Amino acid sequence: MNKKIKCVKIVPGCISCGTCEVTCPEVFEVKGVAEVKPNPDLQKNADLVREASYMCPVSVIQVEEEE
Repeated sequence: MNKKIKCVKIVPGCISCGTCEVTCPEVFEVKGVAEVKPNPDLQKNADLVREASYMCPVSVIQVEEEE
């Protein structure tokens, strides 16, 4: 069973490839660089958030899960 996602953030280094936005447009948006949209439903989109993090070519998406 997957843990609940507590928060998601983008650390410096985004190359604006758009992979996260294509993978999970409900949570991510690329405006110059990737951003997490305000108040996203992380639990509803948890699998896609994890996939976007995994697919990021520069590994700048950090997913923090509950203990």
